[in-house]
Amino acid sequence: MIRPLSLLLLSAFFFATALAEEKLTCFELRTYYTNEGKLDALHKRFRDHTVALFEKHGMSNLIYWEPVDNEEQILIYLLGYPDRASRDASWNSFRNDPAWKKVYSDSTADGKLVKKVDSIFLEPTAYSPATSFPETGTSPVYELRRYTTNKGKLPNLDARFQDHTIELFEKHGITNLPYFHLAEGQDGSDSTLLYFISSPSVEDRNASFKAFAADPAWKAARDESEKDGKLLVKKGVYSRLLKTTDYSPVK
Repeated sequence: MIRPLSLLLLSAFFFATALAEEKLTCFELRTYYTNEGKLDALHKRFRDHTVALFEKHGMSNLIYWEPVDNEEQILIYLLGYPDRASRDASWNSFRNDPAWKKVYSDSTADGKLVKKVDSIFLEPTAYSPATSFPETGTSPVYELRRYTTNKGKLPNLDARFQDHTIELFEKHGITNLPYFHLAEGQDGSDSTLLYFISSPSVEDRNASFKAFAADPAWKAARDESEKDGKLLVKKGVYSRLLKTTDYSPVK
């Protein structure tokens, strides 16, 4: 009998294999900050038009979220491409598509939907368990975590995750999803680890992290990795809880 964790790992394997066949090596995390009262209209534009137009122009829609506590009225999503040149070509053809121009014009007749867009380019780490998000059928709570290291400490942080943290997360019921570095040339590319995890619920997430933090194996791994100095800058951990949108390819 295959246990639930084995099913999840098997699912992750097939998703990773599918991406490997598509040769996706460039990933883009995009964050849209909407104007007041415009988030629903932005969701509708993506649901009814944008997602399909992205695929038409060679972009791979991976997952779409909004924060669990979405006071800022944000949409966050991840796209994949074969490489950076393909990304630029896809966006150029998308922006010049008459269908997109009409959708954009119609949707902004009463004012622009988005006031700011943040975009960062990501590359999977060597130890990332997968490069996509397996469908679980349970609508888990996702978490984006971004760590900023002291100068020269990113390799040490990578080693700690590869050798200890990933396994300990799984031990305490936290599902490891893609782990990324910022692509070269961006601010923080030599000091940033950005990754995604999931838990069945916010309550499960909190209980898992409490158990993880109290685990003697974690404490030993942390202390050993920091015997020559702290790995992270002060307040070097950013975390945001996320839930998928109804039109996300993965729920």
